[in-house]
Amino acid sequence: MPLSSNVRGATFMVVAMAAFTFNDTLSKLAAQTINPGQLMLVRGLFATTLISLLAWQQGALNGYRNYWHPMVFLRLVGEVGGTVCFLAALPHLPLANISAVLQALPLAVTMGAALFLGESVGWRRWLAIATGFGGVLIIVRPGFDGFNVFSLLALLSVAFCAVRDLATRKIPGHIPSLFVSTTTTIIITITGALTIVPFGGWVPMTLDLVTFLAGAAVLVLFGYQFVIMAMREGEISFIAPFRYTALIWAISLSVFVFGDIPDLAMIAGAAVIVASGLYSLYRERVVGKGRPAAESTSASMAPDGI
Repeated sequence: MPLSSNVRGATFMVVAMAAFTFNDTLSKLAAQTINPGQLMLVRGLFATTLISLLAWQQGALNGYRNYWHPMVFLRLVGEVGGTVCFLAALPHLPLANISAVLQALPLAVTMGAALFLGESVGWRRWLAIATGFGGVLIIVRPGFDGFNVFSLLALLSVAFCAVRDLATRKIPGHIPSLFVSTTTTIIITITGALTIVPFGGWVPMTLDLVTFLAGAAVLVLFGYQFVIMAMREGEISFIAPFRYTALIWAISLSVFVFGDIPDLAMIAGAAVIVASGLYSLYRERVVGKGRPAAESTSASMAPDGI
């Protein structure tokens, strides 16, 4: 039985969250030595080279003059704002903590999809999303040691990323996802170059550091491509909660890479988040059976990219 567009989108989102979290891990290791501007620049140079070659080989840059659209520009603004705020907070928070704060994004995006995109969101889906966010609050514990000024910076990143995701959904179908990924990577790299001095200037880099950033560049490319494909594939209100899986990846990597052992609240919150995602998937299977076959299996755009 062919997968519905929503299930395909959720699968893309899970893959994207894995790529982004492994990228965050390498970036956090690098951020212990260099500032966010230098990190964005060096990682971006690797990423821009790779994705530009791929986009050229796939023909995603052909007719690029016809691809510029207000929603592409709005998405770039959201991506730049979200990245700068996230990287500024990253060195000062445990990976699992900052990932937990960012899990406010599915709720923000779903609210935006209902208010601005006219998506129909039933009470069961709202309940699953709110439950997942409740799991986030268990982990973050506002008002206690888990929340500080850098958590607020992470929340500002959430606001920018919500704008980015809503704009992605409104990008016309004829614009290749790989074109959007390429322009995003280029703009992030330029932003890094412009912010090196404000963030403290250039720091000499070791070979290990360069290797970390090269690996992060490959991972962030996969993340960009798959998250764009996810947000264009199905209903945002269904797909967005699968961002919660990033927290599970982050908790695992925090343990194995940084030695941050999760406490009981972290484990309980993660369990609630997983349960909310599984329930969303179950509801999609139930609702999907009642859809016409064409609606369940049709893609929202022509295939392209990776």
